[in-house]
Amino acid sequence: MSGDGSEKIERIGKKPYSKELFRLQLELIKLQEWVKAKGLKVVVIFEGRDAAGKGGVIKRITQYLNPRVVRVAALPAPTDRQKTEWYFQRYVNHLPAAGEVVLFDRSWYNRAGVERVMGFCDEEEYDEFMRSCPMFERMLLRSGTILIKYWFSVSDDEQLKRFRARLEEPHKRWKLSPMDLESLTRWEEYSEAKDIMFAHTDTKQAPWFVVNSDIKRHAHLNCIKHLLSMIEYEDLTPSPIELPDRKIAKGYVRPPMSEQTFVPDHHESLM
Repeated sequence: MSGDGSEKIERIGKKPYSKELFRLQLELIKLQEWVKAKGLKVVVIFEGRDAAGKGGVIKRITQYLNPRVVRVAALPAPTDRQKTEWYFQRYVNHLPAAGEVVLFDRSWYNRAGVERVMGFCDEEEYDEFMRSCPMFERMLLRSGTILIKYWFSVSDDEQLKRFRARLEEPHKRWKLSPMDLESLTRWEEYSEAKDIMFAHTDTKQAPWFVVNSDIKRHAHLNCIKHLLSMIEYEDLTPSPIELPDRKIAKGYVRPPMSEQTFVPDHHESLM
């Protein structure tokens, strides 16, 4: 399941990567405008092991998009009240309306993965999820929702390398939770949970698309290009816009700037 093939893959350079990424991001803007104009409802699920690169891809997708059209749903652990609800209920609250795209940074598949492996759900809850999940997703599809599911596959060596980087780099330390550390000791259990999940939920109507994420730049480009291919869209870029002339001032006198409180210039201390 992980990108640990024996063949050595030539990594794309930073310059061609940046050029192609920007080209794809421009296409994402076109897709966004198409979704908005046509009233489409799009759900994209990002799942995979810890440190598999889901967040990095989501950041590249959303970098230049309108957050009112394309939003990210990254739900925290359920509250005591939510634990008593129908399992899918809190996810339903984040589904898109017409003209919206929702990117789920982890999703209802938590039950088939971390909840299963870490014992956060019992056997009855797990079995019910496996039965009801394909039906739930068919309901979404019948309602007109476009559902796209990505699984980010990372090798055990690469995952360990990324965990070590999180420990060593202060700006990444927040990404390493006790749950992440525990996942290192349960590689086989997570592998089994993923395989069982695929056996039940990799359906013809809502298939899983696996992204080899051992090389981050390749994963970014491959996933975005594939996402663009999943929805037929047209370029609705408007004609060039001309800025209007400002109206002639009629004598209004603004209050002095000295009456306003400004943020101090931090750069002066760096000179």
